Amino acid sequence: MELKIPNHIAIIMDGNGRWAKSKGLPRTLGHREGAKTLRKILTHASQRGVKFLTVYAFSTENWKREKTEVDALMFLFKSYIKNERKNLMKNKVKFIVSGRVEGVSEGLLKEIKDLEKVTENNEGIVLNIAFNYGGRAEIIDAINKIIKEDKEEITEESFSKYLYNDIPDPELVIRTSGEFRVSNFLLWQIAYSEFYITNLYWPDFNEEALDEAIDSYNKRERRFGGIK
Repeated sequence: MELKIPNHIAIIMDGNGRWAKSKGLPRTLGHREGAKTLRKILTHASQRGVKFLTVYAFSTENWKREKTEVDALMFLFKSYIKNERKNLMKNKVKFIVSGRVEGVSEGLLKEIKDLEKVTENNEGIVLNIAFNYGGRAEIIDAINKIIKEDKEEITEESFSKYLYNDIPDPELVIRTSGEFRVSNFLLWQIAYSEFYITNLYWPDFNEEALDEAIDSYNKRERRFGGIK
C-alpha cells in the first residue's frame, strides 16, 4: 500500500527547557538546540513530500515566563530569521508567521515581514511559524475582522479566510515531550487532525522520529464523523 504523506503537519515543539535541565544546562541552550532541530525536520519533511509545516514557537501565554527567557527567545527568533534566510531561499521554502504583532518589537516585526516578502514566491514547502500565537486569540481576531467588514452571513469555509494565514488544516499534529495537551494551538484548524504524542523532548526529535509519526498516521482510519 502506498504511504500517505500528510499535506500539512503541525508540531508543538515542547520540552526545550526540560531537555536543558536534564543535562544541567541553561534553558536558553535548550531553545538553541530546538532551533537546530527545526532546520533538520523542515528539510526532512520537505524531502518526504510534506507541503506545509506549522510549528508552535511562542504562545501568547509565554509572555508570563521570566523576562530573561522571553528576551532570549525573541533574540533567538531574530537570529533564526537572519541565519536561515540563505538556507530557506536555497531550498525554496516559503516563510510565513501566524500570530499577533502586539508586544513584538518593531525591529523583529521588520525582519519577519522582510523574510516573508523575499520568500513569498518560493514554491517549496511552506514553513508557518506560530509566534506570539494563541488559538483563542486567532478566533477573536478573525471575528473582529468580520465585524469590521459588516458581514451578514459566515460559513465555516469563509470564516477560515479570516484566520492569520489561509492554508490547509493540518492532517497530523505532533507533540513532543509526552504531554497530552493542545495548549491553545490551532483550535479551529485541528478539528479533525490526527494526533501523535512522543516522549522525546524537541531537541531530541529527529528524522527517524518524524518518519515514525508519519507511519503512525498511515495506520489511522480517518472518518471525519462518518462511518466506513
